[in-house]
Amino acid sequence: MRVMSQIAMVMNLDKCIGCHTCSVTCKQTWTNRKGTEYAWFNNVETRPGQGYPRGHEDQEKWRGGWRLGSRGGLVPRSGGRARRLARLFANPELPSLADYYEPWTYDYDTLISAPLGDDLPTARPRSLIDGRPTDITWGPNWDDDLGGGPEHLSADPVLKKMSERVQLDYEQAFMFHLPRICEHCLNPSCVAVCPSGALYKRVEDGIVLVDQDRCRGWRMCVSGCPYKKVYFNHATGKAEKCTFCYPRIEAGEPTVCSETCVGRLRYLGVMLYDADRVGEAASVPDEQRLYQAQLECFLDPHDPDVVRAAEESGIPHDWITAARRSPVRDLITRYRVALPLHPEYRTMPMVWYVPPLSPVVDALTGSGHDGEHPAPLFGAIDALRIPLEYLAGLFTAGDTAPVEAALCRLAAMRAHMRRVNLGEERDPAIARGVGLDESDLEAMYRLLALAKYEERYVVPTTYVAGAGTAAGTGSGCSLDHDGGPGMYGAGGVDGFEGFHAPPVAAAAAAPDGRSLRGRVNLLNWNGRGRPSGLFPEGTGEAR
Repeated sequence: MRVMSQIAMVMNLDKCIGCHTCSVTCKQTWTNRKGTEYAWFNNVETRPGQGYPRGHEDQEKWRGGWRLGSRGGLVPRSGGRARRLARLFANPELPSLADYYEPWTYDYDTLISAPLGDDLPTARPRSLIDGRPTDITWGPNWDDDLGGGPEHLSADPVLKKMSERVQLDYEQAFMFHLPRICEHCLNPSCVAVCPSGALYKRVEDGIVLVDQDRCRGWRMCVSGCPYKKVYFNHATGKAEKCTFCYPRIEAGEPTVCSETCVGRLRYLGVMLYDADRVGEAASVPDEQRLYQAQLECFLDPHDPDVVRAAEESGIPHDWITAARRSPVRDLITRYRVALPLHPEYRTMPMVWYVPPLSPVVDALTGSGHDGEHPAPLFGAIDALRIPLEYLAGLFTAGDTAPVEAALCRLAAMRAHMRRVNLGEERDPAIARGVGLDESDLEAMYRLLALAKYEERYVVPTTYVAGAGTAAGTGSGCSLDHDGGPGMYGAGGVDGFEGFHAPPVAAAAAAPDGRSLRGRVNLLNWNGRGRPSGLFPEGTGEAR
């Protein structure tokens, strides 16, 4: 057992109102520079719909994620090294700007400087890429509130698989909002297909980042990511992606999208997992078993053997304590109401979702039933306006059983809390029927409905990975082992682990023998004084 720690996120889709506040704040923080006009590290999609970029879930076209090879091992869908090398300079599986959208602004100067006349001046749209007049034909959420119309919705890759089950009549259509960020996977395919080794997974918190110094702009990571959450900056020639707001995480603060979320639907916490199980779990032949296989990778932070192994791996005690208090762990493994997005990609995603239940209450009330009464509520889950098959196509590779179980637990929580709030006699059978007890339902209600800031975001301050660890377990990507899909050796990226200053022992020399003494990592500098190594030796001051 090799214990690793991971900062994970859960989003409660019942609370998302599609306001896009998370998208806008993320955009202003991370992608407001030249070359990233079209990039949205956080975007909110309306489902059903084609998403952003359009049709990104169609892996027969884009070939992202992993597949099982002829010998049962994991192989990138984009092919082995020889196939990727042959397509290094011409990759037909790369989304074009039209698949994302051409960002635009408006010619506002016309409104200000137009001369007096009989005609009303208009601000025509202009491309943010080349400044030329353009037509607005697509956007990052063109399907918002069914605005795209049936001709767009019918192209939804998940909906195509169940077109016989769902008829998209406008008066009977269903929709919900799905916020998406990088999944910071346990088994990231973007890391594996990068020819220059620029993408890496931090050992201390599991965040997947791009080393801008090593990136050569091959864009294999863009096609290799099945969620299409790696973007190419055409101004710098480098790949960029969601950083999980790592400077905030290192300080024990939530991500910007979580902090500004109007619906308070995001939860952050620590998950402990066995890195030795990841490859085996991702290689399960039956796609519908992948959800359960990933659950089996997670470890119980209350288990003394797990705690002992975690401490031997160098995980600090406050991270183990945070894992015990983690709202993410409760929603994923204790209550089993959170589900992974597209586990069939075999990347082991670590951003999970609580499926939406809200429409069932309105549907029951509209048909003359008591929308919160347990008997009709449980019976109506099979006939949701949002079909179980569609939710299963998103979260459990088509297996409806885990989705139905999660929705039944959410319905049981509503039915039980209604009795509590109205002072009615409690019925223990409601909790037993979904495999929980009354205290579990009340704790789940508090977490999903009433949780305070410090309960929704349990993020410990970061640590330097490898410091104080047992020999041979200290550094590098959590997937770097014999037969694993990691890209690097034990030294991490260029001798550095993440964005932290290297340990003293590692600072003496880089793997290639070059001295690292005298270097300074300004990301660890508090801004006071002059840190040692800021200027070359012997120069005294900056020139």
